Amino acid sequence: MTTLYLFGTAALPVLEIAETVRAAQARGWDVCLGLTPSAAAWLEPQLPELEALTGHPVRSEYKMPGAPDVWPPADVILVAPATFNTINEWSLGLTGKFVVGVVAEAIGKDIPTVAMPCVNSAYVQHPQFHWSVDALRSMGVTVLYGEGGFEPNPPGERRPYPWGLALDAVGAIASPAP
Repeated sequence: MTTLYLFGTAALPVLEIAETVRAAQARGWDVCLGLTPSAAAWLEPQLPELEALTGHPVRSEYKMPGAPDVWPPADVILVAPATFNTINEWSLGLTGKFVVGVVAEAIGKDIPTVAMPCVNSAYVQHPQFHWSVDALRSMGVTVLYGEGGFEPNPPGERRPYPWGLALDAVGAIASPAP
């Protein structure tokens, strides 16, 4: 079975992560869920349900040195929703957060990785965001941003997050193994 690491950050669509896990599982993937510390705090009451759903511990922190890894190796990674902060930390190699550390290392391990931001139109006016998107793309990360991907909305306005688009992109990179 193909193992998908699904990494969510503290943007409102992370509240829909259980439905996304189910959709990924319906596509034949074994899903391991990782969250930034803030996203984990938002979802704290649901963590036991999410662990039961995935069959794996939900992780938001690095493991202790020498501790065994509790997840199978990733075949593909999806970072969604990816906040302004996460996109910038990742492109700059700032790995203080578990999910950022894993995806930064995934570049060097050649693990196919898809990212779909969730940022508003005010954040994307900051030049670092575009530099970060360009940098991640140059590193081989599929970034679903702009036409055909996530398109920012005005601050305070919420539109449906295109989860299906993100899962389709993962499917195009790594088909589920029997």
